[in-house]
Amino acid sequence: MKKPLGVAVLGLGWMGQVHSRAMLRMPSLFPERSFDPVLVVCADTEQERRDRAVNDFGFQRAVSDWREAVEADDVDIVWVTAPNMLHVPMIEAAAAAGKAVFSEKPIGGKPEQTLTAFKAAEKAGVRTAVGYNYLWAPLVLHARELIASGALGEITHYRGRFLSMYGSDEMGLLTWRFILDQGGYGATSDILSHSISLAQFLVGEITEVVGMRNTTIPQRPLPTGAASHYGRGKPEDPKGDVENEDFASMLCSFKSGATGTFESSRTMVGPESQNAFEVYGTKGALSWNLEKMNELQYYRLTEDPNSGYTTIYGGDRFPFHGAFAPGQANPIGLEDLMAIEDYSFLEAIASDSPFSPSFREAVDVVSVQQALINSWESRAWEPVVDLAGK
Repeated sequence: MKKPLGVAVLGLGWMGQVHSRAMLRMPSLFPERSFDPVLVVCADTEQERRDRAVNDFGFQRAVSDWREAVEADDVDIVWVTAPNMLHVPMIEAAAAAGKAVFSEKPIGGKPEQTLTAFKAAEKAGVRTAVGYNYLWAPLVLHARELIASGALGEITHYRGRFLSMYGSDEMGLLTWRFILDQGGYGATSDILSHSISLAQFLVGEITEVVGMRNTTIPQRPLPTGAASHYGRGKPEDPKGDVENEDFASMLCSFKSGATGTFESSRTMVGPESQNAFEVYGTKGALSWNLEKMNELQYYRLTEDPNSGYTTIYGGDRFPFHGAFAPGQANPIGLEDLMAIEDYSFLEAIASDSPFSPSFREAVDVVSVQQALINSWESRAWEPVVDLAGK
């Protein structure tokens, strides 16, 4: 008998839809699961999305007030997929209601907001998860196993980057994502957080950083009426100031003694979604790029003069891959990573077993972000201090 777990989704934008689809796919993907997800209620301010939630996604009901969904007696777990500025109040309310909480990143657009959410969940004693979904890519999991096995020897250097074009159009509207009090920090909260989480997952604790930032598109057209979040203005439209950073880079030291370099940009032209890492060790190296998610480059140090990088293709011999596609080199996609993370969180709840990444790991990420922010002001190396005080 599988344990039913009632799910509420707060916000049926892209990520809300992705996680809702993941729930619908769960029975066919993971027949050995110990739970059954039940799409109980979806909250969204737009009537069209509420209608879709019921008619297309199969939610039992949809409501306009997210508080009603959070407090519902038939809800066990809340998925927070609304805009950044709503994450903390939603998390606080869900935790106070005794619900487990999955929050898309950033949990808070600013480090102190993530800490507030962490403390609320910790005080309430509820289970948590954060959407660092790239950690669940089967070849990223394999990379971690290779590093842990010693196949790369002693890790000497890590290079992480997330270079994206989503904000590269200077006529892109000045929506909440570019406003400090609404979206929080820019590239560091939105995409560098993924790079940091990958580095901590693969190599370990970061102890000190120094970095820089830049806002490459300082003004954008003001949105009017019911403008789309990714809508486009005209050159003659009135403009407002972008309040957070488009670009950030960072040098760092790891507790292990390894060094690291990081870059993130939401306005760079060329890389469309280049979330990538390179790990260098005394016996080998690894390289992975989201744009080629089903390929891992592996260099093994040998005496062979013809040695070089070998491409490891994804396949069902790696964790979770076989749930989506059998055999070798049959690719899986981005939404499959969300299905893996959702399954893993639900299974951990149903079996009362540990889960990571939780809000604890989110605090680890923003502790690094805060040190980077400090370095912007001091223009010097800054220590990474655990914001949770543990």
